Amino acid sequence: MCGIIGYTGGRPAAPLLLAGLQKLEYRGYDSAGIALLAPEGIRLVKNAGHEGVMALELLAGKIGALPEASAGIGHTRWATHGRPTDINAHPHLDASGEFAIAHNGIIENYVSLRARLRAEGYVFRSETDSEVVAHLLALHYSGDLAEALRGALAEIEGSFALIVMSSRHPGQLAAARRNAPLIVGVGAEGEFFIASDIPAVLKETRDIYVLEDGEMVVATRGGVCFTDFAGNSRPKTVTRVTWDAAAAEKAGYDHFMLKEIDEQPQALRDTLSGRVAKSGAIDLGIAADFFADVDRVAFVGCGTAYHACLIGRELLEQWARFPAETAIASEFRYRQPLVDERTLVVAVSQSGETADTLAALREAKKEGARVLAVTNVVGSTVAREADEVLFTWAGPEIAVASTKAYTTQLEIMALLSMFLAARAGRLATERSAALLKELRSLPAKIEDILARKEQLRGLAAGLSDSSSAFFIGRGLDWAVALEGALKLKEISYIHAEAYAAGELKHGTLALVTKETPVIAVATQRALYEKTLSNVEEVKAREGRVLAVTRAENKELAAAADEVFFLPPVSDDLAPIITVVPLQLIAYYAAVRRGNHVDKPRNLAKTVTTE
Repeated sequence: MCGIIGYTGGRPAAPLLLAGLQKLEYRGYDSAGIALLAPEGIRLVKNAGHEGVMALELLAGKIGALPEASAGIGHTRWATHGRPTDINAHPHLDASGEFAIAHNGIIENYVSLRARLRAEGYVFRSETDSEVVAHLLALHYSGDLAEALRGALAEIEGSFALIVMSSRHPGQLAAARRNAPLIVGVGAEGEFFIASDIPAVLKETRDIYVLEDGEMVVATRGGVCFTDFAGNSRPKTVTRVTWDAAAAEKAGYDHFMLKEIDEQPQALRDTLSGRVAKSGAIDLGIAADFFADVDRVAFVGCGTAYHACLIGRELLEQWARFPAETAIASEFRYRQPLVDERTLVVAVSQSGETADTLAALREAKKEGARVLAVTNVVGSTVAREADEVLFTWAGPEIAVASTKAYTTQLEIMALLSMFLAARAGRLATERSAALLKELRSLPAKIEDILARKEQLRGLAAGLSDSSSAFFIGRGLDWAVALEGALKLKEISYIHAEAYAAGELKHGTLALVTKETPVIAVATQRALYEKTLSNVEEVKAREGRVLAVTRAENKELAAAADEVFFLPPVSDDLAPIITVVPLQLIAYYAAVRRGNHVDKPRNLAKTVTTE
């Protein structure tokens, strides 16, 4: 769950590495460092963040002290093994200072490796699992850096994207990946970048190679060579990245999160684009026989993606009357899931690199299930390992808290459910046409909500001083309440819990007082009276209620202390727009509390460890 970058070429490496790390902060930011291959040997600067100053800010002030060098590696960290300290920051060196490594992932057998290496006289400086790799390189080195890396890889268990270098091989970088992303960017003549994600190199090049699991690369100014871990050649072709580089910038916004909330109308339009034929038929770009003989669907994901799975299951059951379940990906693989060749597993991951979701995907495939990925990142591991993939064309999402990726996931869930329902003959043509027409209208309805930001800023002000909050809803509204609560606690650090509204009386009402705000989501007409009754229960305990509901729900508006009215929307598609005011309330509460909105504490954008 870290960002790594390497460079070799003809330009000074340090500023290029720092610029790349700044584009990778969403992968980790509690500490950072750069190591350079200088003529006099490896030179290293690294630090953790201190006293509210971000790690990369401190690092930027140090790189001027480094000697000029045209090759090096960099790292920005999200701590897993060892606290966020200067010593635990990457890159790590071996005891001789001749080998340097930057690592993303987890070395699962590091305890036994560390014990063995210590017994052989190797001295460890850090608490990290990653440092063992530097010592293994020294142990296996016999004149060839790539062979030393292969020897180290043969001993390592776990996941990794690794970049290594040695003072004995000026200008040379070696890298490898297993269950963690890694790309190679082709710069100007004689220069190459290696990084954990494309944004790190996008300013310098749009031509990249994508490494697959079990592959290595050696880069020098003379070129790149790709092999598997055994040393066998692996031919590669260059991919041209067509992203607009400005899409990864804030474009005048104070925070990426607010920018990405505002981008949701366009993201929804892009995700729908090309997927509905003029005839009204849904075209997912997937062969029809892929769904043949499927008699059950399992949706798996983590966090926000899991909340999208809840919506997907509800829509599939309602429209197709099809057996479906949801599973938290981190639990799926450990409960001996009942899946087989007639099961469709829908694996949802914004980044396409979520370790738990990948593990669930692999478990499903091992049991013979067919896997459909829903992800935002072309070329990601989830996309490559699934049998088929539906991309959410939300564009780069930089803020840790997901917004536009989530709403586009919901749109994909709706399209997939409509497709399967129509295929099963359970969704009438007229109903399908009406739903598609409304899907096209949702961007404009979100724009209506975005135009009322000041009201939502005011609602957030009344919430921001609270220590705890509850979100309630029924049916699809409960799934939205879960996402609203997650957003609030992710970035404002206000304790927040979401409940199916009927569960309040089964214990939670004991915690409701006049100091406890309750956000009630009420869009489902069939459940409106029930939700209203639950709100009255809260009011009877002097709880403060903020309602997000339809304009026609006058009784709820009268009962609530504050209310935000949604544009007209059908019950089934309401979640796609209902979540937007909850995102903005969380955003404005976090801003008011002075938090790092885009980089909340203890969290990282891409969760590549279990």
